Amino acid sequence: MQGVFFRSSTCTEANRLGVVGRVRNLPDGAVEVVAQGEPDAVAALVGWLWKGPPLSRVTAVRVAETARAQLTGFTSE
Repeated sequence: MQGVFFRSSTCTEANRLGVVGRVRNLPDGAVEVVAQGEPDAVAALVGWLWKGPPLSRVTAVRVAETARAQLTGFTSE
């Protein structure tokens, strides 16, 4: 769901956890998050994504491993 500061809140949480990556809205209304970091930190971010910020409505979280990329910081696109 878009429009509830989901991307901004995801950046804040990822930075708090020391996770790098990006978050962006997709044309179908979904939000894509690419995250890289210590396994426990990434798992914590995934757990947070199930709740999201106040007023968000999360209906699904899908997790898939991808090739490691050279990421720095956590950005919103």
